[in-house]
Amino acid sequence: MSDTLTLSKSELVSIAHQRMGTELADGDYSTRQKLALTCRILFDGGHDLGLAGQITARAEEPGTYYTQPFGHGFDEITEDNLLRVNENLETVDGRGMPNPANRFHTWIYREHPRINCIIHTHPFYCSALSMLEIPLAISHMDTCPLYEDCAFLEKWPGIPVGNEEGIIISGALGEKRAILLSHHGMLVTGSTVEEACVLALLMERAAKLQLTAMPVSDIKPVPELLAREAHDWISTPKRYSVAFNYYVRRALKSHADAIRDAA
Repeated sequence: MSDTLTLSKSELVSIAHQRMGTELADGDYSTRQKLALTCRILFDGGHDLGLAGQITARAEEPGTYYTQPFGHGFDEITEDNLLRVNENLETVDGRGMPNPANRFHTWIYREHPRINCIIHTHPFYCSALSMLEIPLAISHMDTCPLYEDCAFLEKWPGIPVGNEEGIIISGALGEKRAILLSHHGMLVTGSTVEEACVLALLMERAAKLQLTAMPVSDIKPVPELLAREAHDWISTPKRYSVAFNYYVRRALKSHADAIRDAA
């Protein structure tokens, strides 16, 4: 008889985490490659809206970060056409200019040293939910990584190209990893590109679930302790890495041009 059938949930969770750490491999991609792949993954996930939205990651030189060139859609981004810009949004490596709305990324990076990647997009369901001026509701196990981890900016401060908007959005984010911006869209952050990419997909799914459930009945809350348990179970670097690797494999079937060594 299996000796695990008498173990507690906490013991089984510990064993599972240990096995994930030793048996599941991380991807071997550079930051530029991860960012280009994230652009393609989110394009397939419905996050692309013409020139709207920015995906950035801290670069190796302090005070600089990678981002896509303004004028390119997410489906056109490669590791070679990404820009490296400074805090004044001046291009220091690459050809082109960044989206002027990247200014609030600068403020978030300055105010939150823990953050290494920012994803801001205007996907359909998050954008629709933002029009209602109500927070994101987390009431499903799969979206629990955002439980008590998604802030809400109720009042729209206008186009995010000024320093005022950067201060407001950075302050409203606080210590949470995500924020729903009324009349605007969504923003997620991560200590890694992988974490931010997975959270971006989860946030759009959470908004879709919420808008689908709302016309049927009031959304019922999940028990706090169980939600926190699910949050911590899913929110690990290894889980984000493994999930990201899956999304990469799926994206490369139709976006092999995103990175040089895709083959």
